[in-house]
Amino acid sequence: MADRLIAFASLAALTALTVLAVDARAQELATEVGAQKPGRVLALPDDATVPTVDIEVLADPADGWNLHIRTTNFRFTPENVGSPPRDGEGHAHLYINGEKVTRVYGPWFHIITLPSGPCEVAVTLNANNHKILATGDKIISDSEVLLVRDQAIGDAHSDHGPDLQAE
Repeated sequence: MADRLIAFASLAALTALTVLAVDARAQELATEVGAQKPGRVLALPDDATVPTVDIEVLADPADGWNLHIRTTNFRFTPENVGSPPRDGEGHAHLYINGEKVTRVYGPWFHIITLPSGPCEVAVTLNANNHKILATGDKIISDSEVLLVRDQAIGDAHSDHGPDLQAE
């Protein structure tokens, strides 16, 4: 019984440390993404209605992962990509472990595979002209860090492991 309590306490402490590290990493990522693109950040005016983004990464029952992007005060407008910025519209950019992977033009996106181990999935909201939206000095983004387990070849239903959320 004592061994189980010690194991449980150790797991709880590790989980708490991981969540703190993930939250700190989310803030670092927002800064890094903006720093990667000097002149590519669009700071919204102080009186603007500020969009928000919240992501959730879910293991797909068949294969891969499903990314759900929830926004407020923001509308996906793929038909306007490349045009001048307009308040409250644009698209998202998807980053895996800090590297831009693709543009996303709607609230759902299927990710075929993620690298094993801790894996950060992040999304920024972007204006029609691809500039990253920001309010003040804060990039409008969200991220999650997942613990991705090795997947056996041909095992489409393997356990992807728990996900750890960052705010």
